[in-house]
Amino acid sequence: MSLVTTHVLDTSAGKPAAGISVRFERQDGTVLAEGKTDDDGRIRDLGPDTLEPGVYRLVFDTGSYLGPDAFFPDVTIAFRIVDGTSHHHVPVLLSPFAYSTYRGS
Repeated sequence: MSLVTTHVLDTSAGKPAAGISVRFERQDGTVLAEGKTDDDGRIRDLGPDTLEPGVYRLVFDTGSYLGPDAFFPDVTIAFRIVDGTSHHHVPVLLSPFAYSTYRGS
């Protein structure tokens, strides 16, 4: 399993959000990995097994999932990695007019 994983749940539909493109970036915008959520709304293999401590971002293309009138056409979540060998799971709860996130396990 990669050091960083994610999971997107569509709270308005009550199901995983499949097919969302996600970019994993350094704070400076350097793209480290890209992927799409699977049928369970997960990306399990996003990025390397170790990372330098620092600030990173996940950028979710929510507009392609929610449609052309999406209020949030993308969601960017910045987070800090202190331990570059510890697993970091960043879930997203998504609906047409809101999203939330937290550090998962």
